[in-house]
Amino acid sequence: MAQNVRETLNSILEAFESGNIPEAIAYSMFPIPDLPSSKWSVLNRITIFLAGTADARGFRQWTEAGRHVKKGAKAIYILVPRMIKRETASETGEPEEQEVLAGFMGRPVFRVEDTEGEPLDYEQIELPPLPLMERAKEWGLSVKAVPVNYQYHGYFSQEKHEIGLACKDEAVFFHELAHCAHHRLVGDLRTVPPWEKEVVAELAASALCRIVGKESSYLGNSFQYIRHYAEQEGLSPVKACLKVINQADAVLTAILQQPQSSSNGQCEQASPYAFAETRVAATAPAQAAL
Repeated sequence: MAQNVRETLNSILEAFESGNIPEAIAYSMFPIPDLPSSKWSVLNRITIFLAGTADARGFRQWTEAGRHVKKGAKAIYILVPRMIKRETASETGEPEEQEVLAGFMGRPVFRVEDTEGEPLDYEQIELPPLPLMERAKEWGLSVKAVPVNYQYHGYFSQEKHEIGLACKDEAVFFHELAHCAHHRLVGDLRTVPPWEKEVVAELAASALCRIVGKESSYLGNSFQYIRHYAEQEGLSPVKACLKVINQADAVLTAILQQPQSSSNGQCEQASPYAFAETRVAATAPAQAAL
């Protein structure tokens, strides 16, 4: 592990421990597209996310947006209230009609990925130049802007091998890049407990922000984020960071080290077994101290 990276991690931990953390500063967000799904219930948004999209609309809505559904595309069904009119008596005794909820019904919508036609507003958002983008390209990652509705600022998909960014802040890109590095080290990020992988990614992102000189507007958010996931494991932010600091070391090394070429000219991927051995050997004293 490079000395300057280790010093960066230690300085972040010292800032956490001393309580010298600035107030959380809101992320600088891309303009939120006026998507129909941004007004839907959480359940319906989850439904379309599980179908692999953040933008789904009805057939007519797509037509109004200048797009049409591809032949053979399968609909996703969301739940919408079924309202009926019922005659009731008013306070004066006069009959009046009121709409009442009679249940729910399924309404078909289609993913943006299953449509074609005019470009949408959010598809024309251009990401700013981001530090370490060359590492993402080296790893074959697709990095793209995505629409948001305050549910997330970005994501890393190991299945699609892509990073989606709903925020132009470098820290969000660093967080998702750290997820990718962690995935490359362990072989399958889904095997890592959620609190652990999130703290590793956020700690690594905090270090990268300092290394590139962008920490001033980010450290408060980082502390709040780590505290949220640490509490899920019954840990303080400091103890959570100490538990995963060696994993964060390995993630930062993977991101910052010079690429190593194999005999066939391809970039070699770090062995997940070597990472696991390093983690166990290096974390044992810290675990005992806790």
